[in-house]
Amino acid sequence: MNFPAELELRLRQTLPSARLQAQTAPGLPEVRLWLLSPDFPRTPMSSDEMQAIWREPAYWIFCWASGLAMARRLLDHPETVRGKRVLDFGAGSGVVALAAVLAGASEVIACDIDPLALAACRANAGLNGVRLTYLEDFFALDERVDVLLAADVLYDRSNRFFLDEFLSRADRVLVADSRVRDFDHPAFNSEAEAAATTWPDLDEFDEFRTVRFYASR
Repeated sequence: MNFPAELELRLRQTLPSARLQAQTAPGLPEVRLWLLSPDFPRTPMSSDEMQAIWREPAYWIFCWASGLAMARRLLDHPETVRGKRVLDFGAGSGVVALAAVLAGASEVIACDIDPLALAACRANAGLNGVRLTYLEDFFALDERVDVLLAADVLYDRSNRFFLDEFLSRADRVLVADSRVRDFDHPAFNSEAEAAATTWPDLDEFDEFRTVRFYASR
């Protein structure tokens, strides 16, 4: 188990007291991830720290509720991805991509615009002894995929246009989100709900602990 020292060093440039720890998220014992240590300080941040976080948000140090729920769903229903070429959009820590590999996907592409997130995906793939393919520019995707997975990427309304882009590049699209209450797209059906909590726990409101799944028709 190689500790991702470079990742932690980059993280500490934003959060000096932060440290990474290999761990599993509640309800997902099959996948280990390098995440922010659960004992991270909860003291108020300085204005410099807050500005640094806004400039370079380290989404990959958390296993977000929607990603956790999506990963659990894939492991419980491996037929969703088994033998298929899969893309995990906005991969973050890579938890969904890793679950897809463990569920039997033939190839899994971890796609994220943040180079540090892709570095985290590589570290987490190594931690789990699996192989991923990496893609920084979604629009550079070379050919269609069988399944596209997108967890917790619609929180910003300006991202909604991606739904049509997903449909143009994948035979099936599965979206998971805990923060959108007005999801409405003619090509998607509401499919299911699951309870999940972001890990390490951010003490989020209860409304963000229910993840909703939407599948392309």
